[in-house]
Amino acid sequence: MSDRKQAEKYEDSELYRIRHSAAHIMAQAVMEMFEPGEAKLAIGPPIDNGFYYDFDLPRPLTPEDFKAIEKRMRQIIKEDHQFQKQVISADEAKKAFEGQPYKLELIEGLEEGGVDEYGEPLDEKPEISFYTHDSFTDLCRGPHVPSTGKVNPDAMKLMSIAGAYWRGDENKPQLQRIYGTAFATADELEQHIWRIEEAKKRDHRKLGKELGLFHFSEDIGSGIPLFTPKGEIMRHIMEDFVRETQTRYGYDHVWTGHLVKEDLYHKSGHYENYRDSMFPPMVDDNISYRLKPMNCPSHMTLYKEMGLHSYRELPMRFAEFATLYRYEKTGELTGLTRVRALTQDDCHSFCTPEQIEEEFTLALNLIREVLDRYHFTDYRVDLSLKGDEGKYVDDPEKWQKAEAALRSALDKNKVEYTEAYGEAAFYGPKADFIAKDVLGREWQLSTIQVDFIQPERLDLNYIGEDNAEHTPVVIHRAVTGTTERFLGVIIEHFAGAFPVWLAPVQAVLIPIADRHIEYADQLAAQMKEAGLRVEVNDSSDRMGAKIRNAQNQKVPYMLVIGDREMEANQAALRLRSGEDLGAQSIDAIINRAQQDIKEGV
Repeated sequence: MSDRKQAEKYEDSELYRIRHSAAHIMAQAVMEMFEPGEAKLAIGPPIDNGFYYDFDLPRPLTPEDFKAIEKRMRQIIKEDHQFQKQVISADEAKKAFEGQPYKLELIEGLEEGGVDEYGEPLDEKPEISFYTHDSFTDLCRGPHVPSTGKVNPDAMKLMSIAGAYWRGDENKPQLQRIYGTAFATADELEQHIWRIEEAKKRDHRKLGKELGLFHFSEDIGSGIPLFTPKGEIMRHIMEDFVRETQTRYGYDHVWTGHLVKEDLYHKSGHYENYRDSMFPPMVDDNISYRLKPMNCPSHMTLYKEMGLHSYRELPMRFAEFATLYRYEKTGELTGLTRVRALTQDDCHSFCTPEQIEEEFTLALNLIREVLDRYHFTDYRVDLSLKGDEGKYVDDPEKWQKAEAALRSALDKNKVEYTEAYGEAAFYGPKADFIAKDVLGREWQLSTIQVDFIQPERLDLNYIGEDNAEHTPVVIHRAVTGTTERFLGVIIEHFAGAFPVWLAPVQAVLIPIADRHIEYADQLAAQMKEAGLRVEVNDSSDRMGAKIRNAQNQKVPYMLVIGDREMEANQAALRLRSGEDLGAQSIDAIINRAQQDIKEGV
């Protein structure tokens, strides 16, 4: 979602006003550090968790500067200056900001009525206004709190500094962006800081390496994860769970390879809309092939190649765990959550218009079951609709049908949703499932999309009850999105302490001395026979070190074995939480593990 849309979500709230005002206060403090004309102002909007301001400064800022800026901000707040609005002409605005090139560019955009401060198109020509407090004036449409004193100095903090290109264009000047945050109360700020620190501890890039799940290597290339045996175990478990669940829901699995002739993407419309995200073509006999960046044209081609279908065969559901390739920019790659090689749990359901609601309900129930298994119980749905941009296929009738069908399916299933204009796929509207993790962060995970357009473009048909040919509707559906991204999300969601059913190693047997190893191996074999994933730590480390290692690896169960346990045909059971449950029979331990797996804990 764009910065402007994020701001508009809560522009009428008091928190928005607090943060917007804090951004201006910060900008005044920064500008006062330099001689007149040395520092250049860009933009300073509120964002989801705070605010930022971009500056073009004569030198890089340092941590010591942050202390001075915050000190001056508190002084400005204490002085309680009024925020005063003034509507002016473009000529007056240009005169006031003479020597400030970024502001002058913004004023010209407003004067022409073309774009706002984020470089996005405006529906109508806006007024040009200033907001002034104390000695600081900024080009701004507001809103603000009445005065600087309404910003709580104990609930405000500068967070970080980063580089940012003017208007996000790498061909334009790079600015210094200062991030800050502000809340109504100090307790809210404290909770926010805690979440940030907790997020650092849970960072999947850090935990993934510590848990031995995956690596990235410059020898392989950016954005291409390498999964270890433990990481592959998790991938396999995750994909098997969705595969088995959707098979139960009536989805059939197919395989459509890695390469596709470029011509197919011209027909489907993907080339026009996604060519910048495609890897360069490979040419053979003057035919261009592309690494597959999406599955839908391949699934639709398979549907067509299987012959002319009868309405009695529909719905026909093709599911595939396909590795896709997207040429993401290096600067946008982020661990597992943004990669160049990704495995998508994709499905396309070919149905009649009358079956849309039934197919939506089926996909909805599947998504709910899977998200619940991963402990994502708090999620919302965005109805992603077509915006005004020209990236959408121009077929108003089909868009209207698709939107009406999707709204009806949501309403019939009593799903509450928020409309999100401009977020649809180029071929149709979507229902996007936005889940909250344990830290309250939102992740777009699942999606259900209605497509009237691609099936016609690719000449798909079925014979209806009237013995005439008709074009099917395609329901696009992804449950976890991509294996890589979803794994990154759940590593952070569970802080690496996965539910027992998902843990790559469910139990570690810890023999205290070498004489206990043979017995530990016997118990391990018994547990493996019961379907559990276990290891025996037969290293020369002391028992305490072995226990700490298992706890650091977030292994659910640790079975300590000494003379007493061996004589009693038992094992001392410890949990990764540190709880010591004492000596138990191996059957009791297996039963406990199987019950925890069944309950999803």
